Amino acid sequence: MSMSHSVSQQMVEGSWIRRMFEEGAALKALHGADRVFDLSLGNPIVEPPAEFKNELRRIVDASAPGMHRYMANAGYEETRAAVAQQIALETGVKLGVRDVVMTCGASGAMNVVLKTILDPGEEVIIFAPYFVEFVSYIANHGGKPRVVGTDEGFVPDLDQFEAAINANTKAVIVNSPNNPSGVVYTESLVHRMGEILSAKQKELGKQIYLISDEPYRRILYDGLEPVSVFRHYANCVVVSSHSKDLALPGERIGYAILNPSCEEHDALMAGFIHCNRVLGFVNAPALMQRVVASLQGVTVSIAEYERKRNMLYAELSGMGYQLVKPGGAFYMFPKSPVDDDVEFVRELLSLLVLVVPGRGFGTPGYFRISYCLDDRTLEGSLEGFLKASKIYGLKA
Repeated sequence: MSMSHSVSQQMVEGSWIRRMFEEGAALKALHGADRVFDLSLGNPIVEPPAEFKNELRRIVDASAPGMHRYMANAGYEETRAAVAQQIALETGVKLGVRDVVMTCGASGAMNVVLKTILDPGEEVIIFAPYFVEFVSYIANHGGKPRVVGTDEGFVPDLDQFEAAINANTKAVIVNSPNNPSGVVYTESLVHRMGEILSAKQKELGKQIYLISDEPYRRILYDGLEPVSVFRHYANCVVVSSHSKDLALPGERIGYAILNPSCEEHDALMAGFIHCNRVLGFVNAPALMQRVVASLQGVTVSIAEYERKRNMLYAELSGMGYQLVKPGGAFYMFPKSPVDDDVEFVRELLSLLVLVVPGRGFGTPGYFRISYCLDDRTLEGSLEGFLKASKIYGLKA
């Protein structure tokens, strides 16, 4: 077999989003793109803010000598300083250049961190529903995922979490606002997680790292504020990007920030910088580093996403679908009307609506909707959702 067993298995288990994309392409070719309503991808339809375009134009027009050359693997010092200053402003935690590494998106940052800390066979706890590629990222570096459940509101079960931590646990990944549920973790929840981890570190005599995946940190609704893991646990690192808050997913610009209070801070930062290089990223894109340095306080219109959420939530709940109202990000994770979420997704597919089955996120019996789309697509999908609700006997 030409392909490794591990990659082959990952492609089978984690390919639902890719499969739906391919099915959507086939449907669009058959029925016409305007008749197919694809809610499967978290690829923002909104354009970057005007400030981004203005800064990009200014930097390109300036065309300073050497602006496209290599820099230190950690990134430009002025960009790292800008990131540190903004996150310090948001969290109240003093941060500086020495705490930040610029990376190729949040996924690049996650791989850099896991490569640095994991030895083969060590476990990383993740909470279902989880971003599907966490499993692959952990496997990339010889680790093993240990999945912990959540309650009906997709809030981590802390008793189960505490019981899952063992002598082989090296890290825990949290993701809030969450993909795929849109759930936002509370201050009290994060604080309690920090208490559990601190106690377990002492009990087991080892360091356990909390990795907070935060690309949706600024996409919050209903007046919610982001919760900082830095305030609740010392051995933690934040990975994030500007894919969502500036609508730049294709530019692959992100960062890792290590808590300045982290044990072995300097050794870990040296490891992050080394792994940024040897994983083949080398450094974050030079042009994008220069652009985002002055855009740390800028975001796309959060109100526009909140309007889309309100519309879709009201329509689907009115049709009888059971779903938790998202507090952030741009996804919903309704309960499937039947236990077999793939069956339901196939029914929606026949109605020219594309969503992703929940088993692709480690939680069968649900399905994910992305609403970072144009209104035509969202509104056009409602007829299919309504027909499906009648087929399965949902009651408004």
